[in-house]
Amino acid sequence: MKPVGKLSLTEFLEKISQKTDDGFGKQFRSFFADNKGSAELAMLASPTSGEVEQLKRAVAIMTESEKQNADTLNDEQVKKIADDAKIDAGVFAIFINGYALQR
Repeated sequence: MKPVGKLSLTEFLEKISQKTDDGFGKQFRSFFADNKGSAELAMLASPTSGEVEQLKRAVAIMTESEKQNADTLNDEQVKKIADDAKIDAGVFAIFINGYALQR
């Protein structure tokens, strides 16, 4: 597999999907749970099946340009894609931010 920084958005989604509902991942995720949002990127360590389905819907409706430049999408663009896909904008924003950090 390519180094993470070289992954396409679709490949990044496939990578994080591998740990969907993983028991250890859930435990890891719970370590960071607080009311300050510290668990946000921990979501990418073990997303729920519902979160993965939402992300798949959003990525599926993105244009090729949006996918290729996902690490540079602004907040309004991320919200519009989430709204168009009818998914939680926060989940999608965490995914896009995680991708941008990896790039």
